[in-house]
Amino acid sequence: MKNSSTQLILASSSKYRKMMLERFRVPFATHSPNIDETPLPGESPVDLAIRLSIQKAQAVSQLFPGAIVIGSDQVATLGETPIGKPGSFVKAQQQLSQLSGQHVQFHSALAVTDGNKLLNTNIITHCYFRQLSHEEIDHYLTIEEPFDTAGSAKAEGLGISLMDRMSSDDPTAIIGLPLITLAKMLREFGLNVTLNAI
Repeated sequence: MKNSSTQLILASSSKYRKMMLERFRVPFATHSPNIDETPLPGESPVDLAIRLSIQKAQAVSQLFPGAIVIGSDQVATLGETPIGKPGSFVKAQQQLSQLSGQHVQFHSALAVTDGNKLLNTNIITHCYFRQLSHEEIDHYLTIEEPFDTAGSAKAEGLGISLMDRMSSDDPTAIIGLPLITLAKMLREFGLNVTLNAI
């Protein structure tokens, strides 16, 4: 096992990203990054996600010298308009009504650093929502309560039934942590996930 003594840290407090990283079966710790996530003047949603993923990784890397740190951030956009987390049933109703029949892009920005080297990328997932009835929207929201999810649809759950189709170079990106891409990036730091799984 190569680099099995190297500490791996996920710079996130997201339970979804933690669950995703657990699929690698490689020991890791989580540490919540303390950064300002306010968009800069004129900053696009995509640029914001990329910047935040880098800042999260760098902020936590400073606290754990020598560790490999993963930072990630995701934004959803309808055209150039960012789509946030609804936070409530009523706002989720409005959001899904707006997204019905629309093409939404989810940008999953990823950054990995060991304090010396930094790699970053952005994986785009194209989600095409089918035409949704009010009855479907209300029933889905009652069942799954996706109020902490941008776009009001959990692709890892029943929300997948709201889609007409999806496409991405990394099908895990939609859930917030692109694992195929991350495994490639970790190999660049000498950490082979396959050989270090336990």
